[in-house]
Amino acid sequence: MTAARSWIRIAINVAIDGALAAVSAPLARWIADPSALALEPVWIMPVAAGALLIAGLPFRLSLQYWRFAGIGDLFTTVASAIGGAALFSLLIRLGGAGSANIAFPLIHALVLMLLLGAPRALYRHLRAPSNGLQPDSDSTPILLIGESEDADLFLRALAQDRRQAFRVEGLLALSARQTGRRIHGQTILGTVNDAGTVLERLQAEGRLPGAIVIATPDLGGAPLSAVMEQAERFGLKVRRAPSPTALDRGAGERAGTELRPVVIEDLLNRPQVPLDRDGMARLIQGRRVIVTGAGGTIGSELARQVASFGPSMLVLIDNGEYALWQIDMELGETYPGVHRQALIADIRDETRIRSVFDSVRPELVFHAAALKHVPMVEANPLEGLATNAVGTRHVADAARAVGALAMVLISTDKAVNPTSVMGASKRLAEMYCQALDITALSAGNPADAMRCITVRFGNVLGSTGSVVPLFQRQLARGGPLTVTHPDMQRYFMTVREAVGLVLQASVLGVGDADLPHGHDGGIFVLDMGEPVKIVDLARQMIKLAGLRPDQDVQIRFTGLRPGEKLFEELFHGKEPPVPTGHAGLLMANARTADPAVVGRAIDEIAAACGQGQAQVALNLLAALVPEFEHNADGGANGGSVEARG
Repeated sequence: MTAARSWIRIAINVAIDGALAAVSAPLARWIADPSALALEPVWIMPVAAGALLIAGLPFRLSLQYWRFAGIGDLFTTVASAIGGAALFSLLIRLGGAGSANIAFPLIHALVLMLLLGAPRALYRHLRAPSNGLQPDSDSTPILLIGESEDADLFLRALAQDRRQAFRVEGLLALSARQTGRRIHGQTILGTVNDAGTVLERLQAEGRLPGAIVIATPDLGGAPLSAVMEQAERFGLKVRRAPSPTALDRGAGERAGTELRPVVIEDLLNRPQVPLDRDGMARLIQGRRVIVTGAGGTIGSELARQVASFGPSMLVLIDNGEYALWQIDMELGETYPGVHRQALIADIRDETRIRSVFDSVRPELVFHAAALKHVPMVEANPLEGLATNAVGTRHVADAARAVGALAMVLISTDKAVNPTSVMGASKRLAEMYCQALDITALSAGNPADAMRCITVRFGNVLGSTGSVVPLFQRQLARGGPLTVTHPDMQRYFMTVREAVGLVLQASVLGVGDADLPHGHDGGIFVLDMGEPVKIVDLARQMIKLAGLRPDQDVQIRFTGLRPGEKLFEELFHGKEPPVPTGHAGLLMANARTADPAVVGRAIDEIAAACGQGQAQVALNLLAALVPEFEHNADGGANGGSVEARG
């Protein structure tokens, strides 16, 4: 039934276009020569109709949906009119009925354009969803902010919503050149930097909006924070429009009115770093890959991005059953063509790890398994050492034994000038991998040796146990939000960005790139930008929830916890950052040690862990990592940068 209706509509379009073309012929003849008889010979009318329909076939003229006619349809109509006029002029000349006016083909084409285009434009206007509709009295007045293209898409989508839920009071552009111009009848009142002034003017005119809508997806960071500040000043909410792809789905969609809240990631927005996707594909595609800690935040994102490049086999290792099952199920749905295995294994179990690696014989290993929660590792130091240091050695040795191309260690900024067992254990893991890499490169045939690549970075937003999910839970309970110290700062990055840069570092580490310190144990460090004060993060999250800090929701300071620092560092004082020539990646020339010495010490730590000798293990750790200043009781300085001088 639906197909039959479609054919009926197409037949009606054919009939209308043919009739308009038939009328165009005598009308054009009369314009070209008013003294001649326009209807002689009569057969010119059906010929004109046939010429247009034939010329319109390549452009599918009669398949146009008049209600949604756009710029592309306008060009189709013009091309069909020109083709139809040219074909008609040829046919009537062959029939001996050509016009004496040499401009006739041009006149006919213009008449055809007018007769075909005008009804389409009128029909589009009359059938537009918003035509004749006025926003309801209870519709929300909004101020729209964004690039002109994004504002255009939003306004088009809004016009097709019969609910008319929003009433646009004006636009703010990102460029001063656009001020004063209009988009769909809406005036651009200024730039995003003029938000405060524009809101004051609208308030004075009694037109203060109820919300601010951000139409441009990548508007974030400092500009968005400034908008949020002005919105708070006037008591307005800030929302995001759907993505341009959602807005551009087509008519009839209601995507334009489905606004999203601004999230904390938007305020910490960082510029996109170009990544060598082709290089990543060459590194991963068709290779056997193992990801340890695959159920964690970093490990699961590594698994997703690795799977997207088509490895021949992807092996997911974790000792947590549920987290492993989750990522395995997700990858099965998202990348069903990727052969994968989900294996429950503990990296502290050397026999199990050796068995897995001997079976899989991986070519690439991404080692993300670790205990990362500072207070938990302080309470369980032997578990932290057994996992982060001893477990890393098990993975690295097993990868080297099966001839892997590379092992990539995920490290942390807490490994720099560590004050916690967690940070010091990760620094020890770095040292072992550095030692392996130097040994491999100094071997007789370094091309056949496994590269051991270390990548260090700070916090990722939303990771398990991190501050953002904690604040979200506390907000849901009505507060208070707990911050350990008013001066505490941390580096933040989105997990997707961090993992993308880890893969970029892997490409550079495995390749022949001429990197500073690339052959003497250099560590890749992600450019994390500027650190963020945790108390400022708490205030922003309260505001994003539409509440007022210190009034609706309190912030309570609880004091530093064991092992915590006020300030994290990405570089030791003696390992200044060195650019790699690749955006987002720096390199540290960290202190190295003899691999045999490090290996023996890790063996001794493993023995102490097995015997439950915590103090012995910590003494060995302090000897290997002399910069380790253990803040076991959460002192006031917390190993701050100032305290180190």
